[in-house]
Amino acid sequence: MNYEHRVQEFYDSALHCYQAIMGDRWHHGDPDALAVGLPRLRACEILEERIVALTGLRAGGRAIDFGCGIGGPTLHMSKVTSASFVGVSNNERLNTIARDKAQKLGMSNDVTFSTLDDLGYKNLPFPDGSFDAATFYESVCHVPDKAALFAELARVLKPGGRLGGMDWIQRPFGEHQTDDQIMQFMGPVNEAISIPWHGTVESYKQLMEQAGLEVRVAQDLYPGVRCWSTVQDDETPAWETYQGPEQQMFRRGEEALAAARRAGVFTIGMWVAVKPAR
Repeated sequence: MNYEHRVQEFYDSALHCYQAIMGDRWHHGDPDALAVGLPRLRACEILEERIVALTGLRAGGRAIDFGCGIGGPTLHMSKVTSASFVGVSNNERLNTIARDKAQKLGMSNDVTFSTLDDLGYKNLPFPDGSFDAATFYESVCHVPDKAALFAELARVLKPGGRLGGMDWIQRPFGEHQTDDQIMQFMGPVNEAISIPWHGTVESYKQLMEQAGLEVRVAQDLYPGVRCWSTVQDDETPAWETYQGPEQQMFRRGEEALAAARRAGVFTIGMWVAVKPAR
C-alpha cells in the first residue's frame, strides 16, 4: 500500500470523529482571533479570509483548494471572494459530503469537488495556467512528495497567480533542538495521524522556490510560544473521551499531539507565494 492510500484510509476512519468534534473545519483558527476569545469556527473563517485575501483572488477568478476535506474552507472562500473553486483530494467519501454541502448552499455552480487517485497530486488533471490562486489548509503535511505537489500547484497557476496556505510543521524549541529530540515528540504524531514527515517554515519556502514561485510570506503563526490556545484546551476532553470508530487511535493521536505542543516542537506555518509573470 502506498502512503497516499494510507492517508485516504485514515480519513475514512477520521470522518466521524472529526465531524463530531470539529464540524467542517479541520484546521487551526487564526491565533489573534482565538486570543481575543472568538469561537473556533469564526477563528477558522478569519484565517481562511486572511489567506485568500493574500492570494489576491477576486470576484470572477478561479482557484484550486488542495486537500479540501468536507468542503468547509473551500465553500467559505468562494462565498467571501465571489470566485469559483475546485476542491481536490483523494477521498471520494469526503468529496461526496462536500458536494452535498455545496448543493444545499446553492453553490454547486461555483464550487466543485474532484477526487484524485492516490498519486494524482503529482499530475493534477488541469492544464497549465488554469487558476488565479491555489490554497491549502493542513493538508500538505500528509503528502510524501511535497516537492512534486508544489511543482504541480505552480504549473496550474496563471502567471501572477498566488499560492497561499497553512500547515502543520515542526521546529526546534527550548531544550529540544536536535532532530532526535524533535522526533521524540513528532514521530508519534506522524505515526498516529498518517503524516509521512513534517516540514518547517524554511523547507516549505525552499520547495516553493524550487517550483519557480517567489515566496512573499513564510512565517510561524506561533513564533517563540507553544502552539496552544484556550479553544484547544477546551477541545482536549472531547478527544480524550471520544466514543466512536477507531476511538483508541484518535485518543492516542490527541495524546501524541498534546505532548508535541507541550514540548513546543509542533507549530503551524503560513506561506504566500506568487508565480512570476512572463
